[in-house]
Amino acid sequence: QVQLVESGGGLVQPGGSLRLSCVASGFTANNYGMTWYRQAPGKERELVAGISSIGRNTGYAEFVKGRFTISRDNANQTVYLQMNSLKPEDTAVYYCYVPSLRSWGQGTQVTVSS
Repeated sequence: QVQLVESGGGLVQPGGSLRLSCVASGFTANNYGMTWYRQAPGKERELVAGISSIGRNTGYAEFVKGRFTISRDNANQTVYLQMNSLKPEDTAVYYCYVPSLRSWGQGTQVTVSS
């Protein structure tokens, strides 16, 4: 069965960094593009970043460009989101999503606060 398991969320100070991981199982990751979304309480879920099947192409929302980096390690079936220069408005639950499979992880909480 298809499964996506996120980890790496937590509490961080403004200006700090976190690295999120999404480990995939039940399918071959190198055949699928992957994305990260986020959702804050009372707000719409929004696309943060995406990466193509073998990592050659990436894309970012304007509000994270220059601060976040998406990458993948297909040997370990894992997608990462490196988040630097974090701001309070980055506080949200972050989700891994595979568009072609319409499959979501359960999310990991990121809280940016002093």
